Amino acid sequence: MESILLPSLRLHPFSSSPLALRPRSCLHPPPSAVAAATSQAPPSINPVYKPTPPDRPLRTPHSGYHFDGTPRVFFEGWYFKVSIPECRQSFCFMYSVESPAFPNGMSPLDRMIHGSRFTGIGAQILGADDKYICQYTDVSKNFWANRHELILGNTFVAADKATPPSGEVAPQEFCSRVLEGFQVTPIWHQGFICDDGRSNYVQTVKTARWEYSTRPIYGWGDVNSKQKSTAGWLAVFPVFEPHWQICMAGGLSTGWIEWDGERFEFENAPSYSEKNWGGGFPRKWWWLEKAIWIGIDNYESVALIGVHYQGTFYEFVPWTGTVNWEIAPWGHWKLSAVNEKHMVEIEATTKESGSPLRSSHN
Repeated sequence: MESILLPSLRLHPFSSSPLALRPRSCLHPPPSAVAAATSQAPPSINPVYKPTPPDRPLRTPHSGYHFDGTPRVFFEGWYFKVSIPECRQSFCFMYSVESPAFPNGMSPLDRMIHGSRFTGIGAQILGADDKYICQYTDVSKNFWANRHELILGNTFVAADKATPPSGEVAPQEFCSRVLEGFQVTPIWHQGFICDDGRSNYVQTVKTARWEYSTRPIYGWGDVNSKQKSTAGWLAVFPVFEPHWQICMAGGLSTGWIEWDGERFEFENAPSYSEKNWGGGFPRKWWWLEKAIWIGIDNYESVALIGVHYQGTFYEFVPWTGTVNWEIAPWGHWKLSAVNEKHMVEIEATTKESGSPLRSSHN
C-alpha cells in the first residue's frame, strides 16, 4: 500500500497559507501578485476573454444548473476561489439562488399556497484581510444559468435603457449593459457589486470589482479521463440532498480584483470552484479546501478526500475504503483515509477567529 502523507499545515481561515508558497511544477509557473494602492490607474495585467468552448475536456458532471422548474423548495450555490500566495490573500466568491420558481418574489397568494419561502439571488465575497461584501435581492428575474455548463450570471442593476443579459456575453458588452452584477464561466469571471449594509457582524468593504481568466488544470478525475461526480451515484437521488460537486479542483487564474479601492493583480494564481444544490442545507458540516501544499508539486482538494497529483486522481470515499476525521468546532481538522492501494493523512490548524458567512436560507 502506497502512503500519501500530506504535511501538517497552519491555515489562515478563508485565506491562503501564511507562508508565501509557489507551485514548483513546470506545468504551474510561479504566480505573481501585486497589490496597488489605488484603482485609478488602468490595470497592468489584462486578462484575455475567450467564449466558453463546447465539450470542454475537464467539464465535470453536474456542472449545469439543476432547477427543474417546479415550485418545490430549492437552492443552488456556487463557490469560486482565487489565492494569491505572494501577498498571502485569497478571494472567495459565493453566489446562491433561492426558490427560483418565484422570480419576482412571493405574493401573498404564493405564500398562502406554498408557504413562506426565502427567495432571491445573493453574491458574497470574502476577500483580503478577511473583509466581506454581500449584495442580495429577493427577486431572481435577472438571474440566468446554463443547463449543461458552469455558466451563470445576474444583474442587480442594469445600465440605463439596457436589457440585462440572459447568457454569457463578451466583457465589453457586459460592462455596457450591467452596472452591478456578475457573470462567470469555467474560464472567465467578472463583475461589480456594492455592499447592501446587511452584514453588521463582520468588517465589510463598500465595493468590489473584478475581471480574470482561468485555465483549468484539474476537474474531478484523472486529467485525460472522463471526469467524475464528486458524490458518485448518490448525486442522483433527492433523498441525499444537498448535493455537491467539485467543478475545478485546481486551475490558474490571471487578472485583477479591486477591493474597496485597492487593486490586487495576479498571474497564474491558484484557483478552485465547486457548487451544491437541493432542497435544503445541513445544519452542521465541515469542509476543507487547500490549493497549495508544502513540498508537493501540485494542486490539491480535500472533499471526501480527493487528491490530484501529477495528473492522477486519488479518491478516498466511504464506499471504496475508510475515511476518518477528528473535527473541532473551529481551529483543528484532522483527516485520514485508506482505500485498496493508498492511504492519506491531513491535519490543519488555525488560531485565527475566522469570519462568519451567510449560508443557504439565511
